[in-house]
Formats: sequence, C-alpha cells, structure tokens
Amino acid sequence: MSLMVEMNDRAMALGIPLSVHIDVTYRCNERCVHCYLDHEDNGEMTTAEIKDVLDQLAEAGVFFLTFSGGEVFMRQDFLEIVEYARRLTFNVKVKTNGVMIHEAEARRLKELGVEQVQLSVYSHRPEVHDAITKLPGSLKRTINSIRFLKSHGLKVTMSNVMMTVNRQDQAGTHALAKQLGVAYTLDPTVTPKLDGDTSVLSLRVDDDELDGMFTDPDLVGDVEEFCAPPQAPGEDVMEGYSCSAGHTACYIDPYGQVFPCVQFPLPTGSLRQQKFAEIWYRSPQMQEVRSIKVKDLTVCSSCSHAGTCTRCPGLAYMEGSMRGPSSSDCEKSFHRTGIPSANMLRKAALASHGPLVQILPMTM
Repeated sequence: MSLMVEMNDRAMALGIPLSVHIDVTYRCNERCVHCYLDHEDNGEMTTAEIKDVLDQLAEAGVFFLTFSGGEVFMRQDFLEIVEYARRLTFNVKVKTNGVMIHEAEARRLKELGVEQVQLSVYSHRPEVHDAITKLPGSLKRTINSIRFLKSHGLKVTMSNVMMTVNRQDQAGTHALAKQLGVAYTLDPTVTPKLDGDTSVLSLRVDDDELDGMFTDPDLVGDVEEFCAPPQAPGEDVMEGYSCSAGHTACYIDPYGQVFPCVQFPLPTGSLRQQKFAEIWYRSPQMQEVRSIKVKDLTVCSSCSHAGTCTRCPGLAYMEGSMRGPSSSDCEKSFHRTGIPSANMLRKAALASHGPLVQILPMTM
C-alpha cells in the first residue's frame, strides 16, 4: 500500500479533513469561455480572515492545501498568504494561469517550498488559447511563466480542458508540455456555472473525441488495463463511498463558505459565522454527504461500473440528486470500456417505451 493511500484511509477512518481547496478570489484577468465562476468581488475574505482560517485548518489536521481562483495573483497579498501557510507546514499546491508570474514571483514560490504549480494551457496555438481566455497574448505570458518556474526547480503541471473549441489541438498541446519538460493533464469535464447556468455544457466534446482520448497510451498508460470491462462490485465497494468530498476533503470559497468540493455547490456553513471544526463535524449537510454509501445510490448501486466509475456526487447534485448518477461520468465509463452504465440503459429503456404513466383525460 502506498503512503498516500494509507494516509487517505486513516484520514477517512478518523474523519480528518486531509486536504482543502481554497479559492482566495474569483477575480481573474482572463475570461475563459468555459469558466463556471462569477468574477466579481462580493466581499472576499481579508488577509487576516484567511490567516485565521489557515490556523483552524492546521488545528483540524489538514495537510494538503490547494490555493486557486479566479487568478490567485490578483490578490496583492497572495505570497504573504502562501508564506503563512508554509509556516504552518501545509503541503501547498498553487493553481494559476501564470500571466502575472515573472522571475521574482517564481523565485519566491520556490523559496517558500511550494510543492507544485499547475497552469492552464488550452492550446499550443496562440489564436486558439487566447480566444478561449479572451486575453490577447496570454499563451505567450503563460509559457514564459512556466519557463520561470522551471528555471527555479519547481514542479510544474500543464492542465488542459478538452472542449469543442480546442479538440483538434490536444496532441499539439501535449507536445508543447513535453517540449517544456512539464507534466500534462487532460480533462473533458465541463461543468455548469455556479449559478446553475448550463449554457457552457455546449462546449463538451462528442463521443469520437472521448473514444480517442481513452485509447491514447500517452494519456492513460496501459490502454488494455484502463479500458478493461468493469468487474462486478464486491461488498467492500458497496459499503464504501464514491468520492472523498466531505469525507477527507472540502472546498472553501473566497467568502468563507464551506462546501464538500469545488464541484459540489452544497453550502454547509460559513467561516464568518462558525469555526471550521464545527462545520466539518456538525454540519447537517456534511453529515448527509458522509452518510451516503455506494449501496444507497439510486441507480449507480445496480451498475457494473460502481467500483471503477469516476462518479462525481457534485455533478450528480447539480443534475438533481447527490444520490443519483452523474451523466458525464456515465459517458466516460462507457467510452472507456464500451460497456453501457445502468443509467444509460435506464434512459434507453425509457426512451424506447415512452412514459411509464399514461395520463387519461378526466371524465365527469
């Protein structure tokens, strides 16, 4: 068993929030077409408030801390916040677009012992990347920041979201990451906006692109193993949980609101009114999330993919029920293995048989 798996298992057993994702701001210098955030500042936490939250997280046993946004460097105090977090010995990861990172910022991140910096790059072609970010020159500036970070010995990951507007550039973007000597991740997940707007879902790629992605050994490793048909889930799977959200991880927004995950918009409490430990251990919403085992899921509990699916309870929640399926994850499982999910079979049956209940005209 790897150390990370052991840490996560022990945290799960003890109810410890092992990792926390904090968005320090929603403000951003880019306006990405697929972004789910509102970029206005509606009263984000002050430096002092964030430091107090970090003290509470350290006391609760949090170890992994991810700072993200918006764009983190839109806050003039961001490096001060990182310095405070490192004094508390958090393992810190930073997500940024890199546009505001120059030599001095890269050097300071290295001095502070940041574990990893993740930057978003959507294409190797400026005309495509800049059209997505709506910031002219953004690709050039992000690549420059990657070089600054690499020159100081920082671990860098280039993150890409596969969408209709950049689907032809995946190979070229991956090649750029190799050229720069950084890790590369690709994700086809496009989520609804936090206000419920689903218009951005039109950017999701179609079936052919998913098939190609899941059979690319550069992305998934051993294709035969990755695409193997699912095994019937055992009792350990059915008695387990489909996600770490609310179990060993949670999300804090710029205003101090706590959620099970950045993709799970279920409010569980405000750090401006309660302590973190009170929310983590006593929030009825958190307790409800934790109470749901795989066997309790309305459709997924009968699915052969139950033990291998990447089902996101947050996306399921946005579809109508945290106990229900996440359609986008059902599709990923299908295109990965060629085996339809229980949810897909259910939808097909409903479509072929029509409404289950016929409404008859009222008679007098």
